[in-house]
Amino acid sequence: MAGPMGRMMAGGGPDQHSMDFKGSGKRLLAQFRPERATMYAMLLAVVLSVGLSVVGPKILGRATDLVFAGVVGREMPEGATKAEVLKSMRERGDDGVADMLSGTDFTPGKGIDFTAVGEVLGLALLAFAGAGLLMAVATRLVNRAVNMTVYRMREDVQTKLSRLPLSYFDKRQRGEVLSRATNDIDNIGQTLQQSLGQLINSLLTIVGVLAMMFWVSPLLALVALVTVPLSFYAATRVGKRSQPHFVQQWRSTGKLNAHIEEMYTGHTLVKVFGRQDESAAQFAEQNEKLYEAGFKAQFNSGVMQPLMMFVSNLNYVLVAVVGGLRVASGALSIGDVQAFIQYSRQFSMPLTQVASMANLVQSGVASAERIFEVLDAEEQEADPVPGEKPMAVGEAGVGETGIGETAEVREVRGRVALENVSFRYDPEKPLIEDLSLKAEPGHTVAIVGPTGAGKTTLVNLLMRFYEVTGGRITLDGVDISKMSRDELRAGIGMVLQDTWLFGGTIAENIAYGASREVTRAEIEEAARAAHADRFIRTLPDGYDTVIDDEGSGVSAGEKQLITIARAFLSDPVILVLDEATSSVDTRTEVLIQKAMAKLAHGRTSFVIAHRLSTIRDADTILVMENGAIVEQGAHEELLGAGGAYARLYQAQFAQAVVDVD
Repeated sequence: MAGPMGRMMAGGGPDQHSMDFKGSGKRLLAQFRPERATMYAMLLAVVLSVGLSVVGPKILGRATDLVFAGVVGREMPEGATKAEVLKSMRERGDDGVADMLSGTDFTPGKGIDFTAVGEVLGLALLAFAGAGLLMAVATRLVNRAVNMTVYRMREDVQTKLSRLPLSYFDKRQRGEVLSRATNDIDNIGQTLQQSLGQLINSLLTIVGVLAMMFWVSPLLALVALVTVPLSFYAATRVGKRSQPHFVQQWRSTGKLNAHIEEMYTGHTLVKVFGRQDESAAQFAEQNEKLYEAGFKAQFNSGVMQPLMMFVSNLNYVLVAVVGGLRVASGALSIGDVQAFIQYSRQFSMPLTQVASMANLVQSGVASAERIFEVLDAEEQEADPVPGEKPMAVGEAGVGETGIGETAEVREVRGRVALENVSFRYDPEKPLIEDLSLKAEPGHTVAIVGPTGAGKTTLVNLLMRFYEVTGGRITLDGVDISKMSRDELRAGIGMVLQDTWLFGGTIAENIAYGASREVTRAEIEEAARAAHADRFIRTLPDGYDTVIDDEGSGVSAGEKQLITIARAFLSDPVILVLDEATSSVDTRTEVLIQKAMAKLAHGRTSFVIAHRLSTIRDADTILVMENGAIVEQGAHEELLGAGGAYARLYQAQFAQAVVDVD
């Protein structure tokens, strides 16, 4: 679908629209509230791990000082003190060397204390090993928290989709909705898995390293911080440039998936009408848009890491130069400078990691926003609590035989009445206006009329797929808006022109219509009633023949017979047939009509048909035009009136009905 309407139907708005990164990010993090205990445990493990990691360089610096002190002390005359050696150097004019060695704790004449060095290295090893172990624990905890959070988000989306009105799906391409429920949630999971734990670790590392840097040398710490504003500026600028491209990337993904889903489901028609090239061209166009959006998003965010590496190297040079000067002046030991250089790297590395995760985070938040759009969509009106409902035989009635006594009240019979019903899909365009109709139990009501007259809309209103905008519909005198949807639909069996089967056996597909466990005998009885038993038994595995959701291996008419058998098995109070026999041959259609007559005994049936020959025996025929009933009556009566029905009948050449004994 092209043009602005096509873009709207695909679920996207204007391409230049920028997402609320901060708001969506906070909302995504709020999804972790049920995992607070796990997150606190993970945070504790990360804090301890980072603490041990940042202490490590200081310990190694101590080992370096011990080695350097041993090397220096070994060259000095034994028996002298450190002060005497330094005084002697200054007297010889070696003031620079004396200043540098003044910061070293050496003993003249004493070499390297390998025992002390070994102890320090052992302590460093324990620190790093502990840090690694705690990080492994934190990683496992964050994985658990992320998986549980994504699991709940999937459940929330599934629950939300079940509460959305039919109008939501009518206005969107199926592939786009599927893309949000699958690709976007998967992307959120991958983003959180790869970034959440690492992001927390990096931020805590920055804090811990910064504290150690100020402890070792406040001056060098300030030098290292000089580059932070530059890093922040680069990250902010690149992030703002990348953000809209990630939004567009996932929009394009949804549109591409929608196109693929449409072309695959309709691949036969695409080939029949020779539209392969056009379909391929549309695919190429959408693929190109996805490529461009993905390339721009990844390229802009990919610039972040080299920029941060440049800043990191600049920081390293500044620390090395200033640190060398401090060692030369004796203000710092070599070990402290070595530790500080490690800290500068440890400080720059998490900054670089945070920057490199920017593309992941922005992509994940872009997907989260698309999920939140689904979760925020307007739901269908809630069912009333408690619901007013027709009472069945055996229910307790108050005011008839007294409270708590069992009253024999009427069964649900299926008396349907439409009282001054009005409805419009578009608020500006009326479709059904002031429509009134009564259908008695056991009667068959046929609805005919030209395309767009409102026939199927009438059924949608009866099923509460849409809510009436005026008037009311009652079932046995009870307003259906006062009943729960499950309660209402439990008593209605529906067969549509478009068949729907799922992957499984034919027996399972038929049994889908039952609200209880059914036996094979009941399934076969329903199939016989729908005249599907004969062709099912000719299949290789009979009722156990496995079909896919496309119904491969059975014809369109046979698929329709399976769905009709499903309706038979549901034993409905009201039967709705929306062009249900349009895919079967004329003889089978008449057989089904006769079977339907038996099924409809004592029930109300609504039949929407274009072939008027199939509804000659209906108790009442409604002729609809432009959302209004223009004629109402029996077949012969309407023919004699010479009105709209007669014109429709003549247009079909009054084709004869095949009588079947």
